[in-house]
Amino acid sequence: MTIPNGMTYADAGVDIDAGNALVERIKPAAKATDRPGTMAGLGGFGALFDLKAAGYSDPVLVAATDGVGTKLRIAIDTGIVDTVGIDLVAMCVNDLVCQGAEPLFFLDYFATGKLAVDEAAAVINGIASGCKAAGAALIGGETAEMPGMYDAGDFDLAGFAVGAMERGTALPANVAAGDVLLGLASNGVHSNGYSLVRKIVETTGLGWDAPCPFDDQAESLGAALLAPTRIYVAAALAAIRTGGVHGLAHITGGGLTENLPRVLPEGLGADINLEAWTLPPVFAWLNATAGLEQAELLKTFNCGIGMIAVVSPDEANTLRAVCEAAGEKVVTLGTVTDGEGIRYAGVLA
Repeated sequence: MTIPNGMTYADAGVDIDAGNALVERIKPAAKATDRPGTMAGLGGFGALFDLKAAGYSDPVLVAATDGVGTKLRIAIDTGIVDTVGIDLVAMCVNDLVCQGAEPLFFLDYFATGKLAVDEAAAVINGIASGCKAAGAALIGGETAEMPGMYDAGDFDLAGFAVGAMERGTALPANVAAGDVLLGLASNGVHSNGYSLVRKIVETTGLGWDAPCPFDDQAESLGAALLAPTRIYVAAALAAIRTGGVHGLAHITGGGLTENLPRVLPEGLGADINLEAWTLPPVFAWLNATAGLEQAELLKTFNCGIGMIAVVSPDEANTLRAVCEAAGEKVVTLGTVTDGEGIRYAGVLA
């Protein structure tokens, strides 16, 4: 066997120059997310953050990590990759704020078989946009080029958010029977249930570039299904600071059925009126196309409700107004009740 001379890392499929070019490309976007507490830009071996400068005196740190799931398959296949970064941030920071924490900073992990600088920059610029919406600084991350691990054109994302709250302010707290459930509208399917979405679309024979059957204003079916996950941080923090919020539930995998019970103490459940809101067109189409049972719909998708605030009945009207002022569409879903379990009245339509 002849051993070649002068081999390089690039010969093995890893382009360090492309990685360096990407870092330079995304530095302005990351810089635009700076907030009180940010201490350094990209490029170090670690990222620094000053909690005191962020305004905390006795902080408890809260961390969350997540990905985008198989929604990435649609983004890759369509080439529409500029919004999945928003999804990545949303999935982390929406979880974080449910604990009562303010998101402070974010780190991302982008892994691919062959680094395409323009594509990666579009993804990370989307991450920066999500960070700005959440008030979190993008202070670091990792771009991994791993030939042989991913097929050509494929990539994966993971995100890591850290937030803080003053000691003694964690949620959920003081949830009681009679509390009101305020639902904050979703922006579509968000980032859960896409394995089923893709299966349903496959059965129709439609391509991602086909006209959207549930939204004639959308560029295509694929573009409509890539609507980014809504970031609820601003409204949630405003509501928490107003007072009267006892719990927050991010409606992700498991839908309303599985996520609301996570903030309810033992012995308590909830009554939800399914006729309090209209099922958004994307879910109505998925439902009609697949013939889903209502129970399956409710435990797979958010069904139009991306976040639920469990609030004091005395503050419900005030908190509804606070969330609406922050740009959210709010519906009163029902109440917390004695007796465990989520009980639904009416039919989703």
